[in-house]
Amino acid sequence: MKLAAIDIGSNAARLLISEASPKSNGEMDFTKVNLVRVPLRLGFDVFAEGKISEKRADNLINTLKAYKHLLTVYEVKYLKACATSAMRDASNGAAIMQRVKDETGLDIQIITGQQEATYIYENHVAENLDKSKSYLYIDVGGGSTELTLFSGNTLKAKESFNIGTIRLLQGQVTEDHWTAMKDFVKTKLKTLNSPLVAIGSGGNINKIFSLSKRKEGKPLTFDQLKDYLKEFSNFTVEERIHIYNLREDRADVIVPALQVYVNLMRWANIEEIYVPKIGLADGLIHALYNEIVVSSPLS
Repeated sequence: MKLAAIDIGSNAARLLISEASPKSNGEMDFTKVNLVRVPLRLGFDVFAEGKISEKRADNLINTLKAYKHLLTVYEVKYLKACATSAMRDASNGAAIMQRVKDETGLDIQIITGQQEATYIYENHVAENLDKSKSYLYIDVGGGSTELTLFSGNTLKAKESFNIGTIRLLQGQVTEDHWTAMKDFVKTKLKTLNSPLVAIGSGGNINKIFSLSKRKEGKPLTFDQLKDYLKEFSNFTVEERIHIYNLREDRADVIVPALQVYVNLMRWANIEEIYVPKIGLADGLIHALYNEIVVSSPLS
């Protein structure tokens, strides 16, 4: 059974197509069939002007028309599509989503930060890790950062903060934003009785992991992230593009992303972060599958 998810973020729009099939133990396996990413950069309009420009709206429509063709070619029957921080904050967000529905037939839901954190948690990555530890999911996007605390097979807390890479680049993050995030981390840690490990998601931490040459399943350390932050900060965006073979839309946001990860790991006294290459789109796929099973149980 093919499932698809569309994630319209502040920096890029992603289409993930996955094949859901049962494993020998009865659990479902989700195999990635295709992942397409287009750097629409909606947040640069929204966080500066409060709305999405006509040009970027046109680019979004054209991107989604292309995604619609891919859904047809791959014969995808089930789709879940969401828009996050930039669309939440855009004064014309609802109007653009209506235009999307009129011109493409796609019904895209603008979700809250709390819903975003919930969908990311749907990946349940921590359930396959050491049960004696607690885990902090950290998803850093262009417009917001979602934190989800998981301990003893239980969801302890979740929160979304308007601290994102594009907001940071545009000087839209205040000291109060940072204080609220720090207070959340410090307060929730008091409820834990086990060591804390981080799980990172998002394109930036995935790129750092790739550059590190670490083996799949091995964590990055806090010291490594600090070193990368210091190293990247010494170069211009143009230099990062050529030295690290980065796209421009990655080279500019990778430093503010590292700032968020480093701050969170410092506040939480976390020494290791796992990077399992999961994100909101993966969580949407899992949530979609669960909705299908509930509405029409599979035989």
